[in-house]
Amino acid sequence: MIRAAPALLLAVASACAAPAPPAAGIGGPEVLRGAAVPADAAEGSCWVRDLRPAVVETVSEQVAVLPEDPGGAPAWRTETRQRIIREREELLFEAVCPELLDGVLVASLQRALRVRGFLRGPVTGTLDAETRAAIRRFQALRGLDSATLSVDAARALGLVAVERMPS
Repeated sequence: MIRAAPALLLAVASACAAPAPPAAGIGGPEVLRGAAVPADAAEGSCWVRDLRPAVVETVSEQVAVLPEDPGGAPAWRTETRQRIIREREELLFEAVCPELLDGVLVASLQRALRVRGFLRGPVTGTLDAETRAAIRRFQALRGLDSATLSVDAARALGLVAVERMPS
């Protein structure tokens, strides 16, 4: 007869920490232009295809294995299992074009993120790992789990023009 002891959550894996930006040309989000963008996209806009990683939970439990002899002490064994908390998802969104992310715009982005409490580091004008992590945190609250700056987030931060409504 097997009797399960209370579960001990030992590890929750993945997607909590923001990944470091990939080296140029290796991995990372794919920037789309031209025919690869949605049909209703504005001319000259940049779109990004990014992946939101799956979140996997690993749970280990100590399980008592009762002996054949009723007076004997139970033995214990560890059972480990994994389950997917969130499936991997492909994201497609309009992003600020990479050529526009110069030192001046990145410094403004860093200041905007610092003022809102998302960035604790210095304003350097460099799109470094800490800045990308701050972008991810800011956008996650808006429903986008990506370290690539979306046009919607840039507008919300006051970094790019907001389109005027037709009168």
